[in-house]
Amino acid sequence: MDTQITRFATEPPIARLKGKYAYSEKILDYLDKVLTDITENNIIFRLADAPQAQNPFQLPESDGDPFIKYKVNLFVNNENSKGAPAIIEPFTNYYNIFGKIEYKNQFMYTTTDFTMVKAGAIHQANGGYLVLQAKDVLFDPFMWDALKKVLKHQQALIENIGEQYRYVPTLTLKPETIPLNVKIILIGSPIFYKVLTYDEDFRKLFKVKVDFDISMERNEENIRKYVSFISSICEETGILHFDRTGLGKIIEYGSRLAGNQAKLSTQFNEITEIVHESSAIAKYEGATIVSDVHVQKALAERKYRANMIEEKFQEMLLKNKIMIDVEDSVIGQVNGLSVIQTEEYAFGHPTRITARTYIGSNGVTNIERETKMSGSSHSKGVLTLAGFLGWQFAQEKPLAVSAQLTFEQNYGGVDGDSASSAELYALLSSLADVPLKQNLAVTGSINQKGEIQPIGGATEKIESFFDLCGAKGLTGEQGVIIPEQNVDDLMLKEEIIEAVNAAKFHIYSVKTVAEGLELLTGLNCGKREQDGNFTQGSVFRKVQEKLDKYNKSIEAAQTAHDLLSNYSSDEYDSE
Repeated sequence: MDTQITRFATEPPIARLKGKYAYSEKILDYLDKVLTDITENNIIFRLADAPQAQNPFQLPESDGDPFIKYKVNLFVNNENSKGAPAIIEPFTNYYNIFGKIEYKNQFMYTTTDFTMVKAGAIHQANGGYLVLQAKDVLFDPFMWDALKKVLKHQQALIENIGEQYRYVPTLTLKPETIPLNVKIILIGSPIFYKVLTYDEDFRKLFKVKVDFDISMERNEENIRKYVSFISSICEETGILHFDRTGLGKIIEYGSRLAGNQAKLSTQFNEITEIVHESSAIAKYEGATIVSDVHVQKALAERKYRANMIEEKFQEMLLKNKIMIDVEDSVIGQVNGLSVIQTEEYAFGHPTRITARTYIGSNGVTNIERETKMSGSSHSKGVLTLAGFLGWQFAQEKPLAVSAQLTFEQNYGGVDGDSASSAELYALLSSLADVPLKQNLAVTGSINQKGEIQPIGGATEKIESFFDLCGAKGLTGEQGVIIPEQNVDDLMLKEEIIEAVNAAKFHIYSVKTVAEGLELLTGLNCGKREQDGNFTQGSVFRKVQEKLDKYNKSIEAAQTAHDLLSNYSSDEYDSE
C-alpha cells in the first residue's frame, strides 16, 4: 500500500520533468531511477521527522540527510546568459580553472558527495571563450599540462591535484568527464609567447597569434573614446571629473607616451594612474573639477619620483664634472645626445664627442670599439660614416688618414647609431680645421649617402639639452639639430615651446649631413665642380685639401723609403 501511494504521488511531477527534458536520454534515465528509488525507499519520508539519538563518535552518513541523493548539483548556470559565455579569470590557479571536489572535516574524517563538486572557469566558459594570463598559466606548476590535456581531448575531468600524485589510490568521487568546446585566449608579453613556443604542443593548440599595438591614431573618433574612457574611470571610482583643459593635458600625455604627435598611447594603465593622481591633487586643493594645472602637477610629481639619476647627471654637468660646453666653437668637438632608460623613466643626456685626425692609413678608429665598450649598432654607425668619407673624398685617391673617435667621459659603454651624424661632424671639423658651434647639440644617424635618418627619444634628448642650457643661462643661440623625420615625434614640455616661440631656444631639422654641417660651422659645405674639386672656401674643399696634403706627405715618405731601400740594395750588390 505504501509503495502504491508513493508511486501515485511521485509519478505526476516526474512525468512533467520527463516531458520537459525529453531531448536528453540521460536525464530521462536518471528520472526513472529516481522514481524507482523513491518508491522502494518510501520509509525515509515517514522517518525523516522522527527524533534519532546521535552518537558523538559515529560519523553520520551523508551528513544525516537521507534526501541528499535526490538533490541536484547545478554545476553551471547559463540561464541569464546572452550568447556564448566569455569568461575572464583574474585569479588563475588550478582549482579556479579546472574545478575541484570539496571535502568536509568531521571529527577525524573528511567526507564529500556530488553536491560538493565545484565548477571551474573552463566549465563556465564551455561553448564560448576563456581568457587567461599567460604568465599565470606558466607560473602555476600544474596549470599548463592540465590545460594541454583538456584542449587535446576536448574533455574536462574534475580531479583534485593530489589524486594524480598519490602512491596508493583512495576511494573518492570520480565525476564523469564533460565534453568541452571552448576557445582559450592567452594574453601576455612577447617573452611569454617565446617561452611557450619551446613546447611543441603550443603551436598545435594555439594556432592564431595576434599582436596588440601600444598606440593608435590620434583622430577625432579616438579622442572621443579617450575622453569616454577617462569619464568612465571617474564614474566607476567616484573621483573628480575633468574639464576640457584637463582632458587636453591627458590626451597630450597619451601622445607623449606614444612618442608621436599623431598617435595616442594604448597603455591605459599609465593613463589611469595619471587620472587618479590628478584627481587626488585637485581634491587636496579643494577643487571641484580637475583642470590642466592639476594634471601638470601630477606629471611633475610623477617625474620627480623617478628622476633621481637624471638630477645627479644634471648636477655633475653644472659642476663641470661632466664637461659640456654650451658656448663658443671648438675644432673636432660636438655635443651629442643619448637616452638613458631606467625601469620606469627615460631621460636624455648630453655627451661630448671628439675626433682627432692625422697622417696615416688606418682609417677611422672607434675607441669604444677597441676597448670593447661599443655595441654592434654603434660600431655599424662608425663603419657607415667611414663609407661616406670614402664615397665623398676617395674616388680618385686613397683615403690617406688616420682618425680616432670617442665619447668623452663614457665609462659604461655606448650603443645605437643615433650619434653617427655627430661623430661625422666632429671628424669633418677636424679634417677641415673648422670649429663647430658648442651652443648646438646633435642627434641623428646617417647612411653612406650622407642622408640623415630618424632616431628614437628625440623629445627626451631635446629636453635634456634645454635643461642644461636653461640652468647655465639661455643666450638665444642655443638649440638642437634633429632629423627631419623626427619632427612629428616631438611632444615637448610647455617651457621649451615658450622658449622656441620667444627665439630663446631653437630646434633645427635637417635631411642631409651638409645641412647639419652648415648649421654647426656657419659655412657652406660646397658642391663638386667639373674639375672634381669642391667649391672654393667650402667645408668640403677644406677637407679635400687636407686629405690631399696627407696624400702628398705619405707619397713623399714612400718615395724616400723606396730611395733608401734602393740605395741600400745597390750598396750591398757592390760589396
